[in-house]
Amino acid sequence: MAKQLFVAHPWHGIDPGPNSPQEMDVFIEMTPTDTMKYEVDKGSGYIRVDRPQKYSNQTPCLYGFIPKTHSAEHSAERCMAKTGKTGIVGDGDPIDICVLSSIPINHGNIIVTAVPIGGLRMIDKDEADDKIIAILKDDPVFAPIKDIQDLPETLVNKLRHYFLTYKAIPVVNENPLVEITEVYGREEALEVVKAGVQDYFKHFF
Repeated sequence: MAKQLFVAHPWHGIDPGPNSPQEMDVFIEMTPTDTMKYEVDKGSGYIRVDRPQKYSNQTPCLYGFIPKTHSAEHSAERCMAKTGKTGIVGDGDPIDICVLSSIPINHGNIIVTAVPIGGLRMIDKDEADDKIIAILKDDPVFAPIKDIQDLPETLVNKLRHYFLTYKAIPVVNENPLVEITEVYGREEALEVVKAGVQDYFKHFF
């Protein structure tokens, strides 16, 4: 009975499900209508206002993270192996996920079931910060999509543009903080999630 009196922590208390990583429950922090950047407070599990969205940037899709994942040693090693870079570390957060939905969802702090189709290999100030791209399970428009290569190029470019510019100041930036080295498909996305699961169990169990 006591277990029913408390809400689970979104990072540690939500189970991605038995079919993870092919299909998993993920926690959504932000929606395309949000003009503030929200993120889960790691200590309490409540949604915290991080900052107003900079300039004209708004997330182009549902945005959140995969519970019981962590970007640390395994995530960094995979990033370095794929890019040839050195000195990369994990960003210390759960693995981020973007979920495409053809039907508007107007508030965060919710759980959705997502099917990964690819990802963006992003490096933020020498930290591995992959963005998994997924579709909402059973979405009437996106459900037939099995791999990111089947998405319209304009949509992929919109996702890339958001993450490449959401921290940038509106002047020419010769030393950008963020880079996307690769847009990868479903199979690599699953491996990135698995690395995040390995890191989670190493650091929290």
